[in-house]
Amino acid sequence: MSPDSEWTDGKIRLPGRGETYVREASGPADAPTLLLLHGLAATGLLNWRPCLERLARDYRVVVMDHRGHGRGMRIRQPFRLADCADDAAALLDVLELDRVIAVGYSMGGPIAQLLWKRHPQRVAGLVFCATSCRFASTERRRLAFALAPVLNVAGHVAPRRFLRRMSRQWISERIGDEAMRERILSEVYASDPVAIGQAAAAVMRFDSSGWIDQVDVPTSVVLTELDRLVRPRGQRKMADRIPGAILYPVEGDHGACVTRPDRFVPALREACASVVGRMGKSAP
Repeated sequence: MSPDSEWTDGKIRLPGRGETYVREASGPADAPTLLLLHGLAATGLLNWRPCLERLARDYRVVVMDHRGHGRGMRIRQPFRLADCADDAAALLDVLELDRVIAVGYSMGGPIAQLLWKRHPQRVAGLVFCATSCRFASTERRRLAFALAPVLNVAGHVAPRRFLRRMSRQWISERIGDEAMRERILSEVYASDPVAIGQAAAAVMRFDSSGWIDQVDVPTSVVLTELDRLVRPRGQRKMADRIPGAILYPVEGDHGACVTRPDRFVPALREACASVVGRMGKSAP
């Protein structure tokens, strides 16, 4: 990021919940606020780093690490997506933010959906990226319920060194730039393996298809057309169910936010601008 950006970062205590890591840019005066919600096993910076400077030109930008991820709050209770949504609402209280545009990537999509459902007065608009309202078939969701205890035990038993080695191998196969690879790994290594396993099961169980059509705020969907993890067909179906949602296709896979910022960032900026335009004078 450029040195002249007005960014602040650090731990913020959420009363009654714990501490989380937040990075923030003030943006132009009276600018709408984007709350960026990252994906599974990522962190706020890992997920959104290529987008931050461009977004900060037009918006106040708030990026948080979810519980168990990166420098997010450490938890003893089982990971729940609903708790992540409540964490986000608590952060808005601390920052004295009234309403925001919630921007969710992959797992951040369900968190943004739940933020709207549980705290509708805090959400002025939604932008969904590489995400869906349902990530698995009925059979796979049943399997996720069955595997949740196994993932919990595996996270406690598996040596962190082994998990780091697996992460390095997976990322090395996909990221050629050594400096970028090391930045990504440093973010990943800070996460809690138990929480990541539980989060994966939570995403597999998630299903908002019964209420996603009730979304009543301007919504954009950035669709990753070559995605093998969240099927483009599912992303499109979600967009079709949300009244007035507008699609912004990106020729990229599930990691396009990091691996193809040249394609992803322009689409994201258009998607955000579209939401603000439809909010009209009610922009936060």
